[in-house]
Amino acid sequence: MNTSYKQLTRSTTNRMIAGICAGMGEFANIDPTIVRLIAVILIFLTGPVVVVGYLVMALIIPEKQSQ
Repeated sequence: MNTSYKQLTRSTTNRMIAGICAGMGEFANIDPTIVRLIAVILIFLTGPVVVVGYLVMALIIPEKQSQ
């Protein structure tokens, strides 16, 4: 049984810092700029919570393998 699924990965081509927002945008099929704007708004609203979450995701989420 061959099941295909989407895997969340960090982008290696459309990255600003670690590729998290671009990877999330690719995963959700939306423009990464929208994800980046949401992240900036959340940083102002929650402070260090989003920054810590971003750093944890940068360590846990694997980079996209080049094909």
